Amino acid sequence: MTLKNTHDRWGSVSKSLHWLIAVLILALGIVGLTMGEFPKTPKYFWIYTMHKSIGITVLVLVVTRLLWRVYAGAPQAIPGTPSWQQRIASATHWLLYVMMFAIPLSGWLYDSASGLRPFKLFGLFDMPKLVAPSDQISQVSHAIHEWGFWALILMVLAHAGAALFHHIQQRDATLVRMLPQGWLNIPQKESA
Repeated sequence: MTLKNTHDRWGSVSKSLHWLIAVLILALGIVGLTMGEFPKTPKYFWIYTMHKSIGITVLVLVVTRLLWRVYAGAPQAIPGTPSWQQRIASATHWLLYVMMFAIPLSGWLYDSASGLRPFKLFGLFDMPKLVAPSDQISQVSHAIHEWGFWALILMVLAHAGAALFHHIQQRDATLVRMLPQGWLNIPQKESA
């Protein structure tokens, strides 16, 4: 397997970034949905700081992934894929990128506008504030962060559903080429 993407398959760097970001977003979502229920103890503040730190990590990984995609390119569409499906897939991918930028940035903006002291990224150093304290910016950025998460969930479900449709119904390599070599080897349709 190569590091760089080929014309018909994602390389190991793209795959690793894809799945690492997916797992981190899943963990962030679970923690984000449940952390409001925790009692306000030192452990709560530690969990909150970890949520913010991992969110910034996702932002850095998404930037890395986007730069890698520009450098390494992307595989061509599976032969025979209708152009309308290619356009929807492309739009979905770019919307996922927009959401993966908007959610951590809005969280950082919310933290900045809330007037709280700066959080320490993984306890190592203070993260800079993006704006001065502001109730209006705090409310808007919190809404973007919260509703953006739900929009991201819908986009991820559509993305995963399309990949499964291609794998199960179309019997093409759309899903398989983003998985580690040898996973889910369902025989492909015969070419006409």
